[in-house]
Amino acid sequence: MISTLGRYKIVAEIGQGAMGTVYKAVDPIIDRTVAIKTINLNLSRQELEEYEQRFQQEIKAAGRLNHPNIVTIYDVGKTDQVAYMAMEFLEGNELKDIIASGQLPSPDSVVDIISQVADGLWFAHQQDIVHRDVKPSNIMVLGGGIAKITDFGIARLPNSAVKTMTGLILGSPRYMSPEQVIGKSIDARSDIFSLGVVLYEALTGVAPFDGDNVNAIMYATVNTTPPPPSQHNRAVPAMLDLIVAKAMAKLLEDRYQTVKELGDDLREVRRQLDSSRPAAALKASNVPTMPRKPVSILGAVDTATLPVTPREDPPRKEDERPVPLAKTFDSFDATLRLAAMTDQTEDFREYISQTQKMRAYKGRIEGALGAKMKEQEKAPPPPPPPPAAEERKPARVVQTPPRPMQLPQEPAGSGTATNLIAIAAIVVLSVAAVALMVALLMK
Repeated sequence: MISTLGRYKIVAEIGQGAMGTVYKAVDPIIDRTVAIKTINLNLSRQELEEYEQRFQQEIKAAGRLNHPNIVTIYDVGKTDQVAYMAMEFLEGNELKDIIASGQLPSPDSVVDIISQVADGLWFAHQQDIVHRDVKPSNIMVLGGGIAKITDFGIARLPNSAVKTMTGLILGSPRYMSPEQVIGKSIDARSDIFSLGVVLYEALTGVAPFDGDNVNAIMYATVNTTPPPPSQHNRAVPAMLDLIVAKAMAKLLEDRYQTVKELGDDLREVRRQLDSSRPAAALKASNVPTMPRKPVSILGAVDTATLPVTPREDPPRKEDERPVPLAKTFDSFDATLRLAAMTDQTEDFREYISQTQKMRAYKGRIEGALGAKMKEQEKAPPPPPPPPAAEERKPARVVQTPPRPMQLPQEPAGSGTATNLIAIAAIVVLSVAAVALMVALLMK
């Protein structure tokens, strides 16, 4: 191992890369620990020119990218044997090593890491720089969960002087986008696809596109759609299935159009994992399905998409607002789509059949009830019931004017006789009373 590179003192060898060796070193002038990335110059002339150009390209790209989630470049130099670049020394682990350890990080930790990578890529894309080699080994995870992107060595710069042969593929086959595989021109959406592949692998520990050789991997990238991550890892929420599917859409128009949209969706999922409060809808509203037919890796990609149709709002408590995600991720229609995407229609056949029968039965009942209600609405109102017999013809009362009361008429001469009799009676009674009083006094 060499002891110095320029003014830098080599402390240890960190690892080997495609372009050279990476060392841990110290800058004695400011006593700062740095990482030194080198290009081996013991190559053929053609290889030396290509690698040196690519190395210079990485320097230019990284020099323009000052972002918390992108490794910082401090210095560049060259000796007779190697060209080197001094950069920020990162105390952490490559995401590749974390995945390979067998201890998968939790879904919320993965969401945090990938959303930070999305932030760094979004900054690079705004500078018109496409990374073109997003993969777990180019993502460093530091203490505290901070993620940084490394290795912009094959980044596409505007007006780049680096030319490649027709058919030469730059990048790692398992993480390349379909447009990279078939040799089409690429843009920032290629990085989105690659980041979606990284997200899938970090959630499941399984590469979504794999094969025995490079051709098999590239064929799978263009023609197959992997099962949703939740099928490999039950801890993955369904909303991440949709985000991964949209990030890895075969057609560019079906994919996220900016990596910022992907990052926003991931942060929204993180908020929902942290709390049960209602949240905004994700942009992953359309999920691509399996391709209609296989295509050659040298031909055009032929895929179809099926939009996710939201169902009716589910019942909720009075103090809750609707959560747009729930009606997309938990529905019979969503189950049908996921089954079709993953070739599991046969596994879900009994469930689908029973649900369809229940829907049809419910539809017939609702249809019959609706028809009956419509008939009742159209029918004329029934006549009032007939009155009872005693009420049918009430007794008719004939009112006649009252007659004047007439006193009986006495015959003439009867009045005088009556008066005389009354007077005589009074006299008799008076005499009797006097006699009674006398008798009492004598006693």
